Amino acid sequence: MRKSFMLLVALFATVIVFGQDKMYKHSGEKLDVKILKVGEFVITYSYPNETAEQTIGKYAVGKIEYASGRKEDVTEKIVVGSSDDWEKVVILEDVATTVGLKRQGEIRGKTSGMLSYRTAGNADKKAMERLKKEAAELGAPFILLTSDKDSRWSTQSIKKGFAYSYK
Repeated sequence: MRKSFMLLVALFATVIVFGQDKMYKHSGEKLDVKILKVGEFVITYSYPNETAEQTIGKYAVGKIEYASGRKEDVTEKIVVGSSDDWEKVVILEDVATTVGLKRQGEIRGKTSGMLSYRTAGNADKKAMERLKKEAAELGAPFILLTSDKDSRWSTQSIKKGFAYSYK
């Protein structure tokens, strides 16, 4: 009787351990969780034996392995090695997408003032390029814009944001 009981407990423990989903973050971390919902920009999950819901931005997650055995690739890792990789930098639209990423610092992209040979559209494009290059220098593949100012009377454009990376 005792052996049957121990076998049943071991079987139940195995089901609990292997009955969980696995979420692999781009930072290298692996989480044993229960995936509740995969939305457009975030993933909602809970930890084993907890009812509190957690969220993480999809950009922080590489893949999910469900308890059923199904695997889902979530996002591809963006590798930014130097300022030459500035075109790979992604602009994030919502602060919720940064959950799970690490803030690297505040960055700024600006074009020159009143007298310039640039058009307003060109000034905006150049400011965005400078912002992305500054993020790339930090090794950050993501930017959350916090300020986007264009002057009505000049061709100056100023963009500010926070750079984010996986670690």
